[in-house]
Amino acid sequence: MRIDPGAWIGILGGGQLGRMMVLAAKRMGYRTVVLDPAADCPAAQVSDQHVAARFDESSAVQDFAQRADVVTYEFENIAVATVNQARQFTPVFPNARLLDVSQNRLREKGACRELGLATARYQAVSTAEEVRRGLTMTGTPAVLKTAEGGYDGKGQVVVRSEHDADAAVAALGRPGRSLILEEWIHFDREVSAIVARGQGGETMAFPIGENVHRNGILHTTTVPVQLPAQVAAAIIGAVEQLAGTLDLVGVMAVEFFIVGERVLVNEIAPRPHNSGHYTIEACSTSQFEQHIRAICGLPLGSVDLLAPAAMVNLMGDDWQSAGGTPNYAQALAVPGSHLHIYGKDDPRTGRKMGHITVLAKTRELAHERALTAWQAFSGRKPGKGADAGF
Repeated sequence: MRIDPGAWIGILGGGQLGRMMVLAAKRMGYRTVVLDPAADCPAAQVSDQHVAARFDESSAVQDFAQRADVVTYEFENIAVATVNQARQFTPVFPNARLLDVSQNRLREKGACRELGLATARYQAVSTAEEVRRGLTMTGTPAVLKTAEGGYDGKGQVVVRSEHDADAAVAALGRPGRSLILEEWIHFDREVSAIVARGQGGETMAFPIGENVHRNGILHTTTVPVQLPAQVAAAIIGAVEQLAGTLDLVGVMAVEFFIVGERVLVNEIAPRPHNSGHYTIEACSTSQFEQHIRAICGLPLGSVDLLAPAAMVNLMGDDWQSAGGTPNYAQALAVPGSHLHIYGKDDPRTGRKMGHITVLAKTRELAHERALTAWQAFSGRKPGKGADAGF
């Protein structure tokens, strides 16, 4: 099924990923409609049309879907029921099964294990007593997470001993809630791989990115990554296997822990991903254009890396650090820097407000300059550890 430029693309969700999907689609000549309850959401600011309604508002979902020739979604906490309703009126990619798997950490890890892909040891739990029993398998420390709904470090707590079990369960919400207890992974590196798969089953994997997190949220992604050949091959093989088995149409990101030469799947995201923002400037085809190509039945584009690159997230904390007014000019004075601001008007702590990508001759120089741009933007002083990167 091919959908040519001039047609309408519907996007469920109006955040920054939706915004960048819209911008890619419009550059290719498509028209767009966004469904999101927020009146001035980032995607609506650049979209042709905006249906301002809740995702569970049946009449609005029908109205939205009937305006579009194809529908996609920009985050995985959209209800499967909403996707299934939209699918009654127009094709929706990626499919509801992939969405359902990615919404639940237990289903996600189970799907990986069924394919023979390694993950952290884990156990389904819902009570403090089950956590205490589970610790005999995972060891301590361990991480207790909500099975559904957590992101960017939310919905999880570290369990350092069995004495923490009651407090950990209480911290994650209502009694009986589905939780997952995972072993603590002392990883050497954390990386992500983004794969695109077209309607005909063709796949294309972007260069693997190395990630550094800060306060549980992605801070930087740097490419290329220097990995042993067998490790890189295992990562690409895993994402292509997942994409094929789950019948992906679109773009999907998979996060991995690397421990020595072991590769462990951490999380799946069935849409463009924060760690793939570098592709906008650094690859022949961005992850967002690739997603549009895939869902519209067009040939996938080249994923060649044009130059080493590093992306750094800009958080609401950075506005606060800068006294409310970041130094855009100093950040853009860093050679090779590209600024993206998402159009959000409330720079809260922990909220993604934008990002900077820097291209350079080497990955080390790109990473160094990305941190320099971030520090200039926010008024921060050079730091160590996660502030300094790898």
